[in-house]
Amino acid sequence: MATLTLNQVVKSFGDTHVIKGVDLEVKDQEFVVFVGPSGCGKSTLLRMIAGLESTSDGDIVIDGQRVNDLGPAERGLAMVFQSYALYPHMTVEDNMGFSLKLAEVSQQERRQKVLDAAKILQLEPLLERKPKALSGGQRQRVAIGRAIVRNPSIFLFDEPLSNLDAALRVQMRIELARLHEELKATMIYVTHDQIEAMTMADKIVVLQGGVVEQVGSPMELYHHPRNRFVAGFIGSPKMNFLKVEAVAGDAQGVEVRVPGGDTVKVPVEGDEVAQGQALELGIRPEHLMLDDQGPLKASVSVIERLGGQTSLYVEMDGDLLTLMVDGDVTHRVGDEIRFGFEPGRAHLFGEQGLALASLERHPLASLTRQDNRAASTAEA
Repeated sequence: MATLTLNQVVKSFGDTHVIKGVDLEVKDQEFVVFVGPSGCGKSTLLRMIAGLESTSDGDIVIDGQRVNDLGPAERGLAMVFQSYALYPHMTVEDNMGFSLKLAEVSQQERRQKVLDAAKILQLEPLLERKPKALSGGQRQRVAIGRAIVRNPSIFLFDEPLSNLDAALRVQMRIELARLHEELKATMIYVTHDQIEAMTMADKIVVLQGGVVEQVGSPMELYHHPRNRFVAGFIGSPKMNFLKVEAVAGDAQGVEVRVPGGDTVKVPVEGDEVAQGQALELGIRPEHLMLDDQGPLKASVSVIERLGGQTSLYVEMDGDLLTLMVDGDVTHRVGDEIRFGFEPGRAHLFGEQGLALASLERHPLASLTRQDNRAASTAEA
């Protein structure tokens, strides 16, 4: 059992408020990812949980115990940093078991725990090597193994894949997901990479300016973002935004006038939308479709061919939009194209960037990795 609760947690450095009253509940065995742009406070929040930073206000509760006044070693946590921080003169085995040696664990027990962790991480053939003889991915696995041997109640990861190249990051994401499955541990992971968040998390916490913008499953944030910031941050390539004007709004949706003069009715709650109100229409690149009769018209500025898919960057009334289309499209730079979208795939944002609630709940919005595991177990 390993749960974490944050109650109105605040962190200030003098007059600078970095964390501004965060409330959060992390359940046993959840994989929770803190994500947000640089400077949003995600690493500071993780360090507060670890005990490396003090709290200015609020409570941090682990397994029902308030731990604000406990040091890092007393909280029963283990942290993996961006830097591997391995001792260069020690072997892999000695690096992994060093914390147990400091805790005066017997040599036999220490070796058994290291061997168990090495088996999980596929490090058994490397135990006698020193860090200089390892690849970046292997070094990161050793750093993770050093955390595993301590048998912590919660694992904390602070951007552990940032130093790896693109191929290794993909491999390590898969290995971390498998590790979570095998250990059945509670894990909290910090990253600025929303792809890591989408692919690994049971629950994502989106932070901006020390404030939690939204908490939910990856597909919840993708299909039903709470505001414009979350909509623009989650998803790759990022969501397109267009200035539109409300024509009419009622319980069945909001009709808006898009650039070019056509109108589209978006299925969102529209009872409080006034005629002529300025709104923003959000459409993901993968939801825009080439259509000779579509309501939108633009000129192709840049083409990126990725094989199976092609990214078309198009200019429309001074805005640059992105379309993800079939890889074999024959368009060229300078071509005029028309395109459209399914209204049910679109989002509308009103005052202060808040999303108008969708009338069509997406069937996968609440799906988590835990649901996938449950389905897999049921099928077996």
